[in-house]
Amino acid sequence: MRRYLLMLLGCLAAPFGSASSAEHWVVDVDHWGSPEYQSLLLERRGDALSGTLGGDPLHGRGDGADLAFEATDARGATYRYRVRMDGDALSGQADFPDPNDPARRARHDVAGRRVPARGAAVPQRHEYVPTDYANAFDPHRAPVLTIWPGDTVRTRTLDSGGVDAGGATRALFGNPQTGPFFVVGAEPGDTLAVKIERLRPNRAYADSLDAIVGRALAQPLVAEAASLGRPRRWTLDLARGVARPDAGGGRLEGLEIPLRPMLGGLGVAPGFGFPPISSGDSGRFGGNMDFNEVVEGNIVYLPVFQPGALLYLGDAHAAQGDGETTQYALETSMDVEFGVEVLKGAQIGMPRIESPTHLMALGQAGSLDDALKAATAGLVQWLRQDYGLDLSEAAQLLGAGAEYRVATLAGRNAGMVAKLPKSMLAGLPRTPPPPTHDAR
Repeated sequence: MRRYLLMLLGCLAAPFGSASSAEHWVVDVDHWGSPEYQSLLLERRGDALSGTLGGDPLHGRGDGADLAFEATDARGATYRYRVRMDGDALSGQADFPDPNDPARRARHDVAGRRVPARGAAVPQRHEYVPTDYANAFDPHRAPVLTIWPGDTVRTRTLDSGGVDAGGATRALFGNPQTGPFFVVGAEPGDTLAVKIERLRPNRAYADSLDAIVGRALAQPLVAEAASLGRPRRWTLDLARGVARPDAGGGRLEGLEIPLRPMLGGLGVAPGFGFPPISSGDSGRFGGNMDFNEVVEGNIVYLPVFQPGALLYLGDAHAAQGDGETTQYALETSMDVEFGVEVLKGAQIGMPRIESPTHLMALGQAGSLDDALKAATAGLVQWLRQDYGLDLSEAAQLLGAGAEYRVATLAGRNAGMVAKLPKSMLAGLPRTPPPPTHDAR
């Protein structure tokens, strides 16, 4: 998918960018206390309204700030709205089919916010300095910044304990996240591509433990390991790009390891019907993946479940071995720069990572066995979608060249990665790419 990101914005028109007069809103329908968010794209011609709501066509009439419209889904069900706009907010009521009795209707309160219009057509660079942080991948948290495909963002993260570059506690421990970032045009069923442009630790130390996580702890070591789990600090020599343990005269005195900054947390908000998910957890949405290939120069692909995707990032590590076997890696705060693209209609089952040399599918599940199966399924899906292979052909390719990595052992979910060298695929034709999203 890397070549998708090289396509010039505007080469392929997309619904959100085709009409400069269109109003873009995010509408929140209260289903008996459960919010559902949808994108409303609205055009006015006189008092006539047209556009889409959650991708479904709508029509209606508008009298100044008072609007009445209805949308019809693919099954023929009709959803009616009466709302009033007040600046950048709207409120009103919706009339929906009763989910348990198609002969009846149900009324729901509606609220909404206007998505800011883009100030310029060209990709922009944003500077975002966080003022607070999230301890969940939360669809209900207000976006901290609205960005567009092709844009880049410079920001910063805390360490997993909530400590910033100056050593001050700024958030609750448990991998506090920066975000969410609202990506205009990202809709459920799309794929968000996040290019990690730059990762730099912004302080001279990292914290870790002398521990071995339970999934990696063999029985002969259990009794002895009971004394482990003590905090350990590492000095980061940012000028030389190495880390040294504060060994206090032990056998590790003088040891140096190279820095390889990474993001342990990168995820989007879960979909309708799911509660906010702890920033310590992972799944199809990404999350606390703790995979040490989420590094500068690589692209992370995430399925989209909410309008705008709602991207979060955090839990930066100065370095981490496979599996994060100490429970903590070299936990530090980080300056981050990333870019985004939206692949329209490109549905993926789980996170993917693309490096200059490899395709990698990340499976996350309660056991290593299940994570292995999920990773394999993810890589097979990638080969089918991008190269048109059938299952037999994909199986042969995996048998000849697949590599497997343990991503993480430290969370509630284990993570396994199935990867293929891109050199093996060089002779295979690729299927046409889905359009990138031009959200001007």
